[in-house]
Amino acid sequence: MDFLFLVGRILFSLIFLSSAVAHLTKTDAMAGYAESRGVRPGRPMVLISGVQILVGAVLVILGIWIDLGAILLALFTLAAAVLMHGFWRDKEPMARQTEMVQFLKDLALCGGALILLYLAWEMEDDLPLTITGPLFGV
Repeated sequence: MDFLFLVGRILFSLIFLSSAVAHLTKTDAMAGYAESRGVRPGRPMVLISGVQILVGAVLVILGIWIDLGAILLALFTLAAAVLMHGFWRDKEPMARQTEMVQFLKDLALCGGALILLYLAWEMEDDLPLTITGPLFGV
């Protein structure tokens, strides 16, 4: 069963690793989109969030301070849902639907990160297949 926890962490983090690569290699395009959604200045925010999700995903995958990784990913997904995918701002039905799907996806990922955070704090040093226990004692 311990193996399932590792596989779940890896699968959960893959979307963040992919997104981090895009943030850090396609910065100008992503910055343009961010600014079109009202996030300014776009370029620094894309770079900062790219590093945030890269660090969060790596911590979760490797099992190093999983609580910190989960917090970084939860904060990113919550901010992305509200700032980037505020579907209520779109008037065109297809754009509104697309942004609603992205908004709900980000909320679901935030929920997954919060579940991981709960497990890290609940299980503390008994987390399977990790390098360290949680960073924050709660």
